[in-house]
Amino acid sequence: MKRQRMQPMVAFRALKALVANPQDTPKVFDVIRALGGPSLERGLRRFRITDFGNQVLKDDIDILDTLQNRSMLGALPNGSFGSTYYHFTQREDLAAEGLVDASAVETETFSHPHLVRYATRLRDTHDLWHTLTGYGRDELGEACLLAFTYAQTRNRGIFLIAIVGGFKLRQAMGPGVFRALVRAYRDGRQAAWLPAIHFESLLSEAITDVRTQLRIP
Repeated sequence: MKRQRMQPMVAFRALKALVANPQDTPKVFDVIRALGGPSLERGLRRFRITDFGNQVLKDDIDILDTLQNRSMLGALPNGSFGSTYYHFTQREDLAAEGLVDASAVETETFSHPHLVRYATRLRDTHDLWHTLTGYGRDELGEACLLAFTYAQTRNRGIFLIAIVGGFKLRQAMGPGVFRALVRAYRDGRQAAWLPAIHFESLLSEAITDVRTQLRIP
C-alpha cells in the first residue's frame, strides 16, 4: 500500500484560505489530506483487525445507506441515538451526504480501495460524532470536535486546524477556549475508538447508554 505523502504547501494555502473564510469546508478537507501523512494507513491497519472493521471492508458497507434513510431515523424512539442524530441534522439543516461534495474524496485520491472506504466512513460519521459528544456546529464546537478527533486519529492536519481555530477564538472568547480544547482532547483519548464502532447497530439505543458504552462524558 502506497504511503500518503505530506504536502505542507498545499496545507498552508488551504489553511490561509480557511482562516479568511471559516465556512469554506472544502479547505478543511484539503488541510486534513495534505497533512494526514501515515495517519490514514495507521488507522486502517487498526480498523481492519477489528471484527466490524473487517466486515465493512469485506462487504464494502456504506454508512450513508443507513444515514440517508430519513424515515427510519425519524421513526426511532425519542432519546435514542438515532433520533437525537436525526433531530440534530434537522435543526442544523444537514444532509447525510452533505460532506461528500465538500470533501471530494475520490478513488484516485488514495492508493487502495480499503483506504477509500475507511476515509469515507470517517467523513460520513462526522455528524454522528457531533451527536455523541454534544459539541455544536458553532466555531468553538467544531474546534472542540477537531481536538477530540485528533485524539482519535492522530491526523496532524486536524490538530493544526484545531490549534489555529483556538487562537482565533481566544481573541474573542478568552483563555477558556484552550481549556475547552484540552478537555475535548482528553475526552477523545479516554473514549472508545469510534472509527471501528458499529454505529448502525446502536441507533435505536438510548443515547445516554451509548455514551456510557463508548466512554463519552
